[in-house]
Amino acid sequence: MSPREPRPSVWDLPDPREAEPFEDVVCIGGDLAPGTVLQAYRRGLFPMHLEPDLLAWWSPDPRGILPLDALRVSKSLRASLRRFEITIDRDFTAVMRACAEIPREHGWINDEFIDTYCALHELGWTHSVEAWNSDGDLVGGLYGIEVGGLFAGESMFHLERDASKAALVGLVDALSLGSGRLLDVQWATDHLVTLGAVEIRRDTYLDLLDSALERPPVLSLR
Repeated sequence: MSPREPRPSVWDLPDPREAEPFEDVVCIGGDLAPGTVLQAYRRGLFPMHLEPDLLAWWSPDPRGILPLDALRVSKSLRASLRRFEITIDRDFTAVMRACAEIPREHGWINDEFIDTYCALHELGWTHSVEAWNSDGDLVGGLYGIEVGGLFAGESMFHLERDASKAALVGLVDALSLGSGRLLDVQWATDHLVTLGAVEIRRDTYLDLLDSALERPPVLSLR
């Protein structure tokens, strides 16, 4: 079933092509209504608070992406994959809440974020990939939003070694069923670089995004 459109946003978010080079924050304000968030991803933006009451819209320059054909699966990770059952959209809320519980200096996943992304999940836009151990416990996963051929990864968590990496392998396997996919990881952190993430210029990312948005979704049609 195709995703259903939320109510249109009352805000008109700016075009990040007009932002200053190397400035990651494009604008401040707005709201986290599902229609606003969906509009943002279509324009190459994503929400994250600068301060508890200060919502910002980000378009990093450079941007981190993970080319699907560049995912690095080490020998040890390949062995670890056998320990997990990988599922898609079995428990989106649990994955997002587990990501929210990770201690981090600039944690952004508050109840409002959870409510919005869960609402988008009900409409068919956001998705989770889960890793379960042999006891049937949720021990790792990730979530993000799929718009056309874009999958924008938002966060990952793990309770057992390699569980989040196993979920990422599962995601890449699923996305590889269609051509022209763009896997956005926001920033190419050291951890993600070891898995194959690279940095590209913002304008290059936006060109890839325009092309990806013309593709049909994969996860929403499972």
